[in-house]
Amino acid sequence: MRRAHDVPFEGYYWRFAGPDWSVAVIAGVCRDARGTWAMLTLASEPGGFERTVIADNAWIDPNGLGVNVTPYLHADADSLTVDLGKRLNARFEARRDWPRRPWGPLGPAHSVPWLGQYWSPHLLGARVTGTCGERSLDGAGVYAEKNWGAAFASHWWWGQAGFDGGAGVAFAGGRVHGIAPTAVAAWTPDGVVTLAPPLARTVARAGGGEWRIRASSARWKVEIEGEAPGAPLDLTVPIPAQRRLEVRSRHHLLGRLRVRVHRGRRLWLAGESLAAGLEDGATPGGA
Repeated sequence: MRRAHDVPFEGYYWRFAGPDWSVAVIAGVCRDARGTWAMLTLASEPGGFERTVIADNAWIDPNGLGVNVTPYLHADADSLTVDLGKRLNARFEARRDWPRRPWGPLGPAHSVPWLGQYWSPHLLGARVTGTCGERSLDGAGVYAEKNWGAAFASHWWWGQAGFDGGAGVAFAGGRVHGIAPTAVAAWTPDGVVTLAPPLARTVARAGGGEWRIRASSARWKVEIEGEAPGAPLDLTVPIPAQRRLEVRSRHHLLGRLRVRVHRGRRLWLAGESLAAGLEDGATPGGA
């Protein structure tokens, strides 16, 4: 899931978080008739820092996790370097990578060829050392994911949070071909659980600064509640074939998220974070 997929868009996302701060790095590598180009974003809270640039060329690894956009960004499985007005340097040791499985968190949908977007976490945690501007990243929580495909959905929703003890949760969904599937991944030191249609039933509601996700299967039940009453960062997404950006993402880096995961009648995970990432995305002028 970490390699390039030979599609118009490959998205890379990293997030670092402490008790009351968060930093996100986004790289969208695109192809059009002229070749490869990239959108890069560095954002942080508190303070509302955000900078986005377009770069005329980029390289992504066809065999594993690797992105190089000179002179702004270099990333591989063990490190991330960004220079977008504020400089970020981070190294990852004792990584907890996504487990090897036949499918990612979308389940069998990963093999469906017509989906506009595919999504998979790939880094669930690590021992972090580094800096972002004057802030130390040593000991911070880290999470990273990829998404890839041809285009963004007309409306999408996303969230992620880490908890004490190496646990965490992430979800992503969007309106695709008249339906609105959502995938959920949750993890503890004991393992990883994923729920997505058609093997699980999921219900999602996102908008107005609130996120409500319910997912269940024969064995598992997940309930997620997120709130972000403050002003979001209005971030852009790339339009791959047109080499331009649109402001379509309402992105919060210090949201509140609560999750409860049951395995049968047993509570498998309960967590709450005040430094969660939460996103509500739509077409310009859309919902």
